[in-house]
Amino acid sequence: MTFIEFKKQFFDLACFNIYQVYAWHPNFDRNNFTRWTQKGYLIRLRQGYFAFAEYKNKADYSLYFANRIYRPSYISLHTALAFYGMIPEAVVQITSVTTLKTASFANDFGEYSYKSVKENLLFGYELKPMADNRTIQFATPEKALLDLLYLYSFYNSEQELEELRLDENFLHDDLNKELLMDYCAKFQSKALDHRIRSLFKTYEL
Repeated sequence: MTFIEFKKQFFDLACFNIYQVYAWHPNFDRNNFTRWTQKGYLIRLRQGYFAFAEYKNKADYSLYFANRIYRPSYISLHTALAFYGMIPEAVVQITSVTTLKTASFANDFGEYSYKSVKENLLFGYELKPMADNRTIQFATPEKALLDLLYLYSFYNSEQELEELRLDENFLHDDLNKELLMDYCAKFQSKALDHRIRSLFKTYEL
């Protein structure tokens, strides 16, 4: 099999896993993955997952792949808060929430970090459109903030919350506080309830 034949079959997927390849071609030579990666035709995203090198120069695909290489998951935490302009820092890792075990991967598209939650907490995300008629699963601002306070227990005092340097204009003008409280109730966590009360006090919400 030539790479051209392979590319014609899988290129529109952007990324794929080896099981998809074997479903299409059961006798596929696994060594092709190594050869084509060494030649720069493919990029290894994580064990068993690959992308075509052309996608490295396309906008938003590093975020799109975050959803695809560890499923189910959605982008949240620091990446989502930075995206909405709620925190000032540029974020190096692409951070996500998943029901799978906590994991991290690094590849040519970036560093990926996944934090684990129970299945009943996998909510509060929406599909954001991107190029090529694709979508990215992205936490709402309210859920990204709750995920952060829930998963990072050290944000339990006014001093720690101040050091987050949340954008006060966003908190006062754009944050949906009613939705935030509805989401918070679903966590059924007294510790999170306490952190939200501290957040409201710290930022005078």
